Amino acid sequence: MNDTDRLPGLDLLRCIAIFWVMLFHSFLVGGLGPEWSWLSRPGWMGVDLFFVLSGFLIGTQVLAPLARGERISYGDFYLRRAFRILPAYWAVLLLYAAWPAFRESPGMEPPWKFLTFIMNVNIDYNSHMAFSHAWSLCIEEHFYWMFPLMAALLMRRPAAWKFVLLSAVIVLGGIALRAAIWMADTAADAKIDRNWFIEDLYYPTWNRLDGLFCGVALAVWKTMRPRSWESSRRYSNVILLAGLVLLVLAVFLTEGRTGFVANTVGWPVLSLAFGLLVFAGAGRDSIIGRWKVPGAAWIAAISYSLYLVHKAIYHLVKVHWGEDLAGSGIIALVSYGGAAVLAGGALHYLVERPFLRCRDRVRAGLARL
Repeated sequence: MNDTDRLPGLDLLRCIAIFWVMLFHSFLVGGLGPEWSWLSRPGWMGVDLFFVLSGFLIGTQVLAPLARGERISYGDFYLRRAFRILPAYWAVLLLYAAWPAFRESPGMEPPWKFLTFIMNVNIDYNSHMAFSHAWSLCIEEHFYWMFPLMAALLMRRPAAWKFVLLSAVIVLGGIALRAAIWMADTAADAKIDRNWFIEDLYYPTWNRLDGLFCGVALAVWKTMRPRSWESSRRYSNVILLAGLVLLVLAVFLTEGRTGFVANTVGWPVLSLAFGLLVFAGAGRDSIIGRWKVPGAAWIAAISYSLYLVHKAIYHLVKVHWGEDLAGSGIIALVSYGGAAVLAGGALHYLVERPFLRCRDRVRAGLARL
């Protein structure tokens, strides 16, 4: 969801993340069948991989000038983010708001909650499922708003103990907070006529900081301890393997998804696993860092637009050709996925790229002032 440095490893991880999310959301059109549930069921983890990638890329962008003793250009940072995120988002939001047939579900939160990026807070999920995947964009926007300010404040008098303390607050505090919410909601489950897991645990920003923080921790390592970062890259393949092993553990811990273990220690373990994979991909000295998968860079480039539209496109394909595709297996998979990729590509080329070019012109003009 953010600009990449065209590193093959990060492109591949971004490609895996978006396809995994798309596989997970295939339940909207009947799924892939029980034989593929082992792959599609944990596809929600793709969003957590996006969070780690965002934390690393945005964290590096913000921390690099601070590490050189420079000040953050807040205007330039927020200008870049606005041109990167808002045009495609607004275009899709307009379709959802003005064209009810576009929605994968009839009900939708009020547009003002999407415009202010707070639809992930106090959502009525059972009645307002349409465009609900924007919850992750809300969290990313909150991260964009707060992180540069926090980074500048902490870097006024940088100290290792401050980072350790912040790490403990975010990780251990997150575990404690989610545990308390889980126990309170499960105790009152019979009296709660709503999806408390989604509304109270899964969507709110304060419960989903593990992945972003893990990415930021990598950015801190890279920018503040560059020699240590570079010397550790010789072990990139070992770290890649460790990340894969830890990912298997995370899948096991989060098997129930709504269970106590999954929602307390499961998410930090998952974020750490993805953090190790992102480290391996953030250079050209690992298998995934050297290996250019054909098409991965392009999918990575359109992944934001693809994320925005894929659920609605699934719905439209199902409405018009669902009966013909029913039971066709791989043909249905290619049809639904291919239509989503085409739509995501169209949104990328018609909206994203023109506004990115406009952003470059605006930045160049401001630099000349």
